[in-house]
Amino acid sequence: MNRRVGDLAAQEFAARLARGRLEVRIGPFDLRVTGRARGLAEPLHVLYRDYPLLEGERVLHGHVEVRDVLRWLPRPRRAIRFEVDGRAPHEDMPAGQALPVLEWGINLVIALRYHCFLMLHAAVLERGGRALLLPAWPGHGKTTLCAALAHRGWRLLSDEFGLVRPGTRDLVPVPRPMPLKNASIEVIRQFAPQAFIGPAIPGTRKGTIAHVRPPAGSVARAGEPAPAGWIVFPRWQAGAALTLEAMSRSEGYMQLATNAFNYEMLGEAGFDTVRDLVGGARCHRLVYSDLDEAVRALDALAGEGPA
Repeated sequence: MNRRVGDLAAQEFAARLARGRLEVRIGPFDLRVTGRARGLAEPLHVLYRDYPLLEGERVLHGHVEVRDVLRWLPRPRRAIRFEVDGRAPHEDMPAGQALPVLEWGINLVIALRYHCFLMLHAAVLERGGRALLLPAWPGHGKTTLCAALAHRGWRLLSDEFGLVRPGTRDLVPVPRPMPLKNASIEVIRQFAPQAFIGPAIPGTRKGTIAHVRPPAGSVARAGEPAPAGWIVFPRWQAGAALTLEAMSRSEGYMQLATNAFNYEMLGEAGFDTVRDLVGGARCHRLVYSDLDEAVRALDALAGEGPA
């Protein structure tokens, strides 16, 4: 049986991370993670404690690294650099943000490289053997709702990627730490006191960020896909009364297709996969302001069964 990240003592974990000897499985992806940035090892060790360690020689899907660098222009300052396979895909980020930079970097690697999947910008959870897709634009409350459901009996597949193998309706799990922003951090602290939330990191490009550790059971079942049963387009709106209304499949199709990272790239396979997802699922639009109400509504929807 594979050891987990949490089986490593903190000192050994930090040493492996710094030396480029930490290899982990995250959903379907095998990654080597290197971190040479102050303040990264301790929170990463705790957030990733349940992920399988990879040991022995193997072909990896990517080598990712974050490290402190010194920039001289326009003035001397420290910064964080993200690299994948030795190349930096974007500009350096402010010092002290190593954890969110690593998490965003892994998302970027998945989005740009793995077009064997149809990739939807969606949270995904499972209950009763069926997957709930929550496609949403940034700012619509997707991650907050996902974190709430993941701590109320739903299995987390992802808060960011709905990965579907073309030709199937199966959502492939890639459970990752869930990045809460600003006021959502305290919302989840109050809603799910049992949730482990990492350090709050202020001043990022998205404001203050804190990551929710995925439940251990979700990480342990990362090899178990689930077919789509419900597609719900959520939107948080301050003060709004809860509405959960059915959508036509044609409208659901159009919204889901525009939510995909690589729909056009996959061509006919992308069209067929979105068609099959919508054809086998109930499509709804959710507007909410109260998290408890939204969770109860989705629990009730799951109780009705899939299409």
